[in-house]
Amino acid sequence: MQALNNETLMLAFVALTGIALSAQAVILLAIFLSVRKAAKGVKEDIDDLRASILPVVDSTRTVIARLAPKVEAATNDISEMVRTLREKSYEVDESVSEILERLHRQSARLDGMLSGALDTVDRAGEYVAEAVSGPVRQVSAVLASIKAIVGALRAPSPASRRTIDSTDDNSGF
Repeated sequence: MQALNNETLMLAFVALTGIALSAQAVILLAIFLSVRKAAKGVKEDIDDLRASILPVVDSTRTVIARLAPKVEAATNDISEMVRTLREKSYEVDESVSEILERLHRQSARLDGMLSGALDTVDRAGEYVAEAVSGPVRQVSAVLASIKAIVGALRAPSPASRRTIDSTDDNSGF
């Protein structure tokens, strides 16, 4: 019975394999037909594209042939302008350097002049401060001495202080 089962199983597997191969062949045939149809469509599209692009390419060649000398002349003019501009920029650079050098010298001169003037003002201020501070100190000393004298004159005399102190000591005790 087992032999029968093995043969049946083998037959079933062979039948399934045959069916799978047949299905695969059908699928491959369908893929081939669709690719062939797509290739024909692409070829037609390329032919249409070629027919529309060729006139554009021809007219572009004509335009380039006419414009080439003009572009070349414009390039030469631009290179001449760049050369002239470079020369002028060197001249401007030299002029700016000279102006900056003069400006530096004048600013150094002006700095020296201002420093001298400020030093003179500082020395004059110190002189005025010394000239004024001496008499102000003397006046302050005179005022302080007057204040001390007035304070001394206003204070009660030492004899009257003793009598007041002695009366205060006896009254309480």
